[in-house]
Amino acid sequence: MMSSTDDLIREGRKRLAQGGGPSGVVVLGVLALVGLCAWTSFYTVPSDSVAVVQRFGRYIKEVPPGLQFKLPLGIDVATILPVKRQLKQEFGFTTPGGRDPYQSSRHRNGKQETQMVTGDLNAALVEWVVQYRISDPVKYLFEVREPAETLRYVSESVMREVVGDRTVDEVITIGRQEIESEALIKMQALATKYAMGVSIDQVQLKNINPPEPVQESFNEVNQAQQEKEKLINEARRDYNKVIPLAEGEKDQRIREADGYRLKRINEAEGDVARFNSLLAEYRRAPEVTRRRIYIETLQRVMPGDRAKIILDSGMDGILPFLNLLDSPQGDKP
Repeated sequence: MMSSTDDLIREGRKRLAQGGGPSGVVVLGVLALVGLCAWTSFYTVPSDSVAVVQRFGRYIKEVPPGLQFKLPLGIDVATILPVKRQLKQEFGFTTPGGRDPYQSSRHRNGKQETQMVTGDLNAALVEWVVQYRISDPVKYLFEVREPAETLRYVSESVMREVVGDRTVDEVITIGRQEIESEALIKMQALATKYAMGVSIDQVQLKNINPPEPVQESFNEVNQAQQEKEKLINEARRDYNKVIPLAEGEKDQRIREADGYRLKRINEAEGDVARFNSLLAEYRRAPEVTRRRIYIETLQRVMPGDRAKIILDSGMDGILPFLNLLDSPQGDKP
């Protein structure tokens, strides 16, 4: 087709050069029209996109990626939508290089959409990002006028609602993840209700700061709270260090007391059993048992005495004797 078009163009130039008159102008016009039709008939759809084709403004079909053909001269209009690409909208700040006109703030400095009132009637500057995808190209184009701008209004409305239900401390410190989750659910619900044809992937909070006039005072309060948490953590560390040691010593003392108690009980029970056995023997043979106890007692006591004195019942006094055991040579034979 291109070769025939080139031949027609060459033929037209040749006739014009030869002075073909009005017929040459007509031929050149026809050639220009044919070239324009060829130029507007073919288009390329990127791999991460689809094309929605309209014929005289009426929806016709969705076209997959690749080289495609449509009726020329504006009869068919193909709108390319990046359905496989994750899009984002930024609130309160702007990332350089963004090609989407609705990616950054529509306000001059972005502060108007970030200024919010919390549930305890304090003010905060909230910056966040919404990441989304085009899930239904037909709804995205025809159900809502300016869907990207509508999504910005929906996101701002939901974020003001969610932030307005919490205190400023929750918004700035511990409530960030909860705010992101709740905002994501509500944004997706509104996007479905309005048939916007988008799917919300993530809502991420960025910088959250108090207004500039009170920012210095707020930083001092945060510093005091951090110092408080530091002291609490140090106290807990000391508590966790001392209390387990005391608990261990207490358990050790209790176990020692239990052991001593069991020892004394066992010894007492043994003494009782031994006494009962001796009593039984004594009742059967009193004289024998008495003599046996006397002899066993002497066997335990006598070896421990180094000096021994034996008395005769017929003696009137004690006869002195030389203590050989205390002399230097007392141990020699």
